[in-house]
Amino acid sequence: MLGFVTITEEAGAADRLLAETAAALEAQGLRLAGAVQHNLDRGAGRDCDMDLRILGDDGPAIRISQSLGTCSEGCRLDTGALARAVGRAEVALARGADLVIVNKFGKQEGYGRGFREFIASALAAGIPVLLAVPSDQLQAFRDFAGDLAEPVIPAEAIGWCRVRAGQAA
Repeated sequence: MLGFVTITEEAGAADRLLAETAAALEAQGLRLAGAVQHNLDRGAGRDCDMDLRILGDDGPAIRISQSLGTCSEGCRLDTGALARAVGRAEVALARGADLVIVNKFGKQEGYGRGFREFIASALAAGIPVLLAVPSDQLQAFRDFAGDLAEPVIPAEAIGWCRVRAGQAA
């Protein structure tokens, strides 16, 4: 099963929800694979740094953003760093996982890149997946997920995960 949350009211809210959910589930003994995002504030007028913590992996976080300067309008995503994050998540998944959490189904996944194949591999193996979907990517996500996806109320994310991972809620 593929669960998704859509949170639009506050920047970074979905990242915080998934990071807190992952931490709570890890503390309860679930084996996780995937990635959660932490945004580091760089001060007024500056874009945040975006780091991915790879679940089920003891390595350092991977910075997936790049600083392009104050006047830049290009994409800040470092696609090479994102590919490294996916590779480490794949290794964690191969070691075994009860549940997968992915920070989001974003533009890269909509284009067929990023964590898209990782998500598909987890689902094919029967491992439940929880992820965030930005509202502007809902159609691409629905095209990918079809009827496998179900919305998850943010306040019920931990319970959804525990039930899907075979733990009592």
